[in-house]
Amino acid sequence: MEIEEPKARSQSRKYKNQSAYGIFQPLKLYAKIQPILFSDIGAGMRGFLPVVILSALLFCVLFASYTNAEPMPNADGSVEQQIHIKAEQGNATEQYNLGVMYANGKGVPQDDKQAAFWFRKAAEQGYAEAQLILGLMYNEGQGDVSKDYSQAVAWFRKAAEQGLAMAQYNLAVMYARGDGVAKDDEQAVAWYRKAAEQGEAIAQNNLAAMYANGEGVAQDDKQAAFWYHKAAEQGLPTAQNNLGAMYIGGEGVVQDDKQAVEWYRKAAEQGYAEAQNNLGVMYANGKGVAQDDKQAAFWFRKAAEQGEAMAQFNLGSMYFNGTGVPHDYAQAYMWTNLAAGQGLEKAVKTRDNLVKALTPSQIEEGQKLVREWIDTHSQAAQ
Repeated sequence: MEIEEPKARSQSRKYKNQSAYGIFQPLKLYAKIQPILFSDIGAGMRGFLPVVILSALLFCVLFASYTNAEPMPNADGSVEQQIHIKAEQGNATEQYNLGVMYANGKGVPQDDKQAAFWFRKAAEQGYAEAQLILGLMYNEGQGDVSKDYSQAVAWFRKAAEQGLAMAQYNLAVMYARGDGVAKDDEQAVAWYRKAAEQGEAIAQNNLAAMYANGEGVAQDDKQAAFWYHKAAEQGLPTAQNNLGAMYIGGEGVVQDDKQAVEWYRKAAEQGYAEAQNNLGVMYANGKGVAQDDKQAAFWFRKAAEQGEAMAQFNLGSMYFNGTGVPHDYAQAYMWTNLAAGQGLEKAVKTRDNLVKALTPSQIEEGQKLVREWIDTHSQAAQ
């Protein structure tokens, strides 16, 4: 069946979180195209919900403060010994660095409790990065602390008030979620803005979403596009995907399919599944790029292999129709069934129709392919 034009908006839907920077991530993104090859293409949406990600206690970002300030060993002992001595003497920077060392197991045995101990020492002296990490530990219940959102908020606030952008971002998320503090979208916007103005890309993306949704601030597509563009230019794939969707709908920007393709491609080439699916749609429709079923199938497959339900459904459609790939009803059943297993309504209906249309041997082969795919990807996830 033919692909219809993408529409600008539809009802909101939650999506998988993306890991980046080891801090809170947006879970639900604005303006995702949801193509349906058997009937219509759904639309973008206007929202996000954050989820907490504690990735090595932010050390992928913050470990630089240890390595850049690393003291030289001298006659009194090793680097690690010198850091420990200075930490015991009350040096907040070295208390923080010692916490990093224990968390990473660098120079000392890995020990989350010791890491939490030294981060707390530094945090209580006003060391902003330690306050941020302690807030994350309370949020996750790691180290020797129990999960406590109110304590997480308190430590995020201390670091945020010192101007630490990631803490400002995390505090905004807590206000947006209502975790450890009364839900307050205006406060969320205020703290997102502080972090965004310091160049924090994820905060720029979430501030854009607040403008797009009119949450905590007057709805303003131009401001949404402005902040998505800021984050997209820094290489944040979620923002690149969102900006592409705004160009599709002409929301806050002049409608431009070629610009949409450009931004989808940037995100897709970083492995961002939603953008890979969206880029496949553009190739399938010949919008902003020469129509190319093989390229459409290529990008649908990239996203489908990551578990993106809409892309799985689209790839199944390609196999059913023999567009961009050879006719293969077993493959069509496999990909459609995988999408249906994630609750995609169109895929459920299509799968049921396929059961009526295909031969028992084709269905059996398709079910075998489903089991093999699940087994392979379950092993890869372990």
